[in-house]
Amino acid sequence: MSEIGHGGKQIVERILDPQTAKEKIKNLKKVPVREQMAVEVIDLAYGFFSPLQGFLGKADVESVCKKMRLKDGTVWSIPIVFDISDKEIADYGVKEGESILLTYKDSPVAVFDVEEIYSYNKQEMAKDVYGTNDEKHPGVKLTNNFKDKFLGGKITMVSKPIINPPFTEFLLTPLEMRKKIKEKGWVRSVAHQTRNVPHTGHEWLMKGSWLSAYGELPVEKMIVGVIVNAIIGEKRPGDYIDEAIVLCHDVLRKAGYFREDVHLTSISLWDMRYAGPREAVFHAALRANLGITHHMFGRDHAGVGTYYDPYDAHRIFDQFSEKDLNIKPVRVLEWWYCPICAEVTYMGLCNHKDKIQNFSGTLIRSIIQDGVKPPRLIFRPEVFDLIEECAQKYGMGSAYVTKEYIANRNPVFTFPKL
Repeated sequence: MSEIGHGGKQIVERILDPQTAKEKIKNLKKVPVREQMAVEVIDLAYGFFSPLQGFLGKADVESVCKKMRLKDGTVWSIPIVFDISDKEIADYGVKEGESILLTYKDSPVAVFDVEEIYSYNKQEMAKDVYGTNDEKHPGVKLTNNFKDKFLGGKITMVSKPIINPPFTEFLLTPLEMRKKIKEKGWVRSVAHQTRNVPHTGHEWLMKGSWLSAYGELPVEKMIVGVIVNAIIGEKRPGDYIDEAIVLCHDVLRKAGYFREDVHLTSISLWDMRYAGPREAVFHAALRANLGITHHMFGRDHAGVGTYYDPYDAHRIFDQFSEKDLNIKPVRVLEWWYCPICAEVTYMGLCNHKDKIQNFSGTLIRSIIQDGVKPPRLIFRPEVFDLIEECAQKYGMGSAYVTKEYIANRNPVFTFPKL
């Protein structure tokens, strides 16, 4: 049975078997790529970015930037592009109408059928996608650092990446995730996008969204699940280390704060653009391809600094129909601790706004750095203990990304030699 993803298109894995791959890559010109491009090849090949079959050509890029749609009308909010310098084009002999072999750390990754070589105004792209040209915005900085030209065309992966521990069990491709959802008997599921270790505010964000997604369904047997889908990608100093994010979310279920039949931890590979509302739409398409039916969006989803209103990522979905996005947004306000209510409670219910205690990043960071176990109303003890364990085992003594971590961490994935 075919699996239908975002845009009503069938999810197709673009991956060659080893023997065919060996024949296909003979005599192809080799072009090395950086980690971001290798990640996006993986996403394209497995169908995370369905209906995209490769890197976008100019007409699609322009349509995405100006209209948040591909040229065929499918909703798509962030351009997926392959940048290349004029010197690289000359040195590697890249030509339109020919195929090249993309390599990563000297291992073959994918055949790229180059259909188009084009230029695009990077400042215009940044302004359209991020709403600003301020270099302090990480997405703008990434866009401005793109090279001279772009290549458009289809890709086909020639070897499957090896996902390294501790992430091995958590990378589920769209087809694998859909199979897992069916095995669990979930008729609905709600995605939790995260790049943080979970405090109790996050936990109740998930639980509240699960209740919302459950709606009118019968409760004799649990048939709705929460799917944590952590974004694993480029890290900046001060971010949480990836290992702590994933393992701490998973321990919420192992420690019993979620039942086994309602919770699943997973990862997707993607370098966050921090595009706020546009990235929310991108996340919705990504999770729709994973077969998830609902997606929670909280305060300042995928935002950075003060570039976006805290609830822009809620409002943007008003402009799309169910036909445009086959996943339903679950819009949520903040969860906070209220000493009067004596519990973690919801902004939409609690009226002690002058008494509440927010789960601020500064507060959480100070708790983790002090190493003094906080009240379980802020951090579950199992989560806090695991944060410290991950800091020692994976983070060179820190739960936060350092230059040492970036330089020496175990890679999330590697490509084998053919």
